[in-house]
Amino acid sequence: MADSPNLSEPPGGEGAPADAVGRDEGRVRWRRFALLTVPAVAVTAGLGIALAQGALAASFAVSGQQFKVSAKSLEGEGFAQYGSVDVNARDELIPVAVTAIKEAKLHSLCQSVVTTLPVIGDISLNLTAGDKDPVEASNLFVDATQLGGDAVFTNIEIGRDASTLDKGPAEAVGMQDLFAQQADTVSITKLQQTAWATNAGTFKLSGLNMNISKGKKECF
Repeated sequence: MADSPNLSEPPGGEGAPADAVGRDEGRVRWRRFALLTVPAVAVTAGLGIALAQGALAASFAVSGQQFKVSAKSLEGEGFAQYGSVDVNARDELIPVAVTAIKEAKLHSLCQSVVTTLPVIGDISLNLTAGDKDPVEASNLFVDATQLGGDAVFTNIEIGRDASTLDKGPAEAVGMQDLFAQQADTVSITKLQQTAWATNAGTFKLSGLNMNISKGKKECF
């Protein structure tokens, strides 16, 4: 009598068709591929959701350099502040605190950025305005990593859900469940801030002066 077939032998054993082994290995490879791609898909989906919910701040890729801004004083109407992230040209996420103001006036504005170049060394770009008539901005957004000065707020709300902000510009909202604050008005003297980006609907700079010089010359 012929030997009975080995019923306990796995599908990929000696008795299995040659293509069965290939199909089995193919399934393993696809499983591994799925495990590797799921995190990337999740990150992409998360960024899409963040964009839709206003979690990403600047509407453009920020440069690799922060800049400094100072002013003798700032008066604003319709103030909101919340956490967000900027994105640079390398698709890296940068955490920022967004300060948004419907209407702002700044006295003695200074903006500076320092670039270090090979051989030449430090090059400073300085912009000043508003020494006589104030700088005026509407729907102003500043994506900052540092803010200092003496501030006074009216009717301030601290700890409000970032997705429910309604005192600043219409676009000034963050992600649900995140911390935020807002106020009817804000007044800051001796303003100093370090930022990645600034957006504004309109930006009127009276007495504008810009110059470039060698060395490190910053607003503060």
